[in-house]
Amino acid sequence: MTGTHDRAVVTRATLLIMFSACCFGSIPIIITLATARGARLADLLAWRFLLAAPLLVVASGGLARVRLPRDRALPLFLLAGGGQALVNVVSLSALAYIPAATLTFLFYSYPAWVAVIAAIRGTDALTPRRAGALLLSLAGLTLMIGMPGAGGLHPVGVALALSAAVMYAIYIPTIDHLGRGLAPAVTSAYASAGAAVVLTSIAMATGGLAVRFAPSGWIAVGLLAVLCTVFAFLAFLRGLGTIGPVRTAIVSTIEPFWAALLGSVLLGQQLNTRTLAGGLLIATAVVLLQLGPRASVAEVANRPVS
Repeated sequence: MTGTHDRAVVTRATLLIMFSACCFGSIPIIITLATARGARLADLLAWRFLLAAPLLVVASGGLARVRLPRDRALPLFLLAGGGQALVNVVSLSALAYIPAATLTFLFYSYPAWVAVIAAIRGTDALTPRRAGALLLSLAGLTLMIGMPGAGGLHPVGVALALSAAVMYAIYIPTIDHLGRGLAPAVTSAYASAGAAVVLTSIAMATGGLAVRFAPSGWIAVGLLAVLCTVFAFLAFLRGLGTIGPVRTAIVSTIEPFWAALLGSVLLGQQLNTRTLAGGLLIATAVVLLQLGPRASVAEVANRPVS
């Protein structure tokens, strides 16, 4: 009976990680649908975190649980929140130039950049396994982007997506350091609150924060805040606590493929074989990075809200 119970627990945790990955992978699709109907990216992102931040405080156990000394709260609020806002704006701005699924595949190269940065800083050696994973990622990126002048992806969209991936690779160890010793839910509550302030300021400075959306706009905001942020993050944490960071990261590789499927169904964005093959190489690299004795992206255990 114990073995059956354990398998059921692992299966449930795996399904929770799959659910969270699908939620995170749905973000660019929802943004694309909403902006196509007139909503501004700045408004959507601002409202996403304005709604998600208090919900994450509640999920963390209330204000008493998230209250921190000023010397810990302020860096989390400013640096984690500012970084979260920057990654969101840069990555999702790429949707003006490239399809949602392509953006997700390119952004998903961030574990490879984590390994590169760790090797440069000397915090993690570039083992043969990691070197092989980096080569796979590079091959996948080259395959997806195409050779110059060969009619590949829009260079602006590619630059934005890869810049966001590198930013996220820098952001992960930063937020890991800032949140050391804290519950991930508390760290994400501060990151969301900081992002809400930054993104609201951007919206106000670029025409004012919209308070009137078409019904489809508010549906998009609700999905982004509740489903793709709060529910997704709580499911991610619960699954992570059962199956650990390595298996979590491997299961999470369904995220870009879910984005490709959803983009095809809802947006009619059919991906060519080259893009899917390149994405598969990147996903394989992520899995290979996780199989080492010390996975360089084990920081997924502290993954902030996407």
